[in-house]
Amino acid sequence: MAKSVTAHELRDQSVEDLVTKLKEAKEELFNLRFQAATGQLDNHSRLRTVKREIARIYTILREHELGIVPLSGESAEETKEAAE
Repeated sequence: MAKSVTAHELRDQSVEDLVTKLKEAKEELFNLRFQAATGQLDNHSRLRTVKREIARIYTILREHELGIVPLSGESAEETKEAAE
């Protein structure tokens, strides 16, 4: 993951895509932490960026779960029906 993505860009993706991005971000965070522990990390700000990206993905997944904001391809009515 070269750059951080915005919440708006993440809301345009499906749940499966978000879960995939979450796994990739967690793997990247693990690798960055490992590099930091061994003194090989060049860009320390990337740790913060990846943590925030993970938090954004979790937030969007939770919004979808609660029916607050529908993901792309869904109407608000479909989301409300699924929540009930």
